[in-house]
Amino acid sequence: MKNGVLMVVSFLLAAVLLIPIPMRLKDGGSVEYRAILYKVVDMHRIDAQSPDGYIDGTVVEILGMEVYRDVP
Repeated sequence: MKNGVLMVVSFLLAAVLLIPIPMRLKDGGSVEYRAILYKVVDMHRIDAQSPDGYIDGTVVEILGMEVYRDVP
């Protein structure tokens, strides 16, 4: 009985901490996936100074610290 309850509580806790909620940003098409423990931004931002007219890239943050940035 205790193992079953512990497994259900662990599953619910992991779901709350790790399942992201997508949010569309109004900057040209960027999408931000945000969970409690991490955030991933799929950047597609309009930029008039860029040769293509927009900036593409990815930013990953874990526990509020940036661990990966592919945006110029």
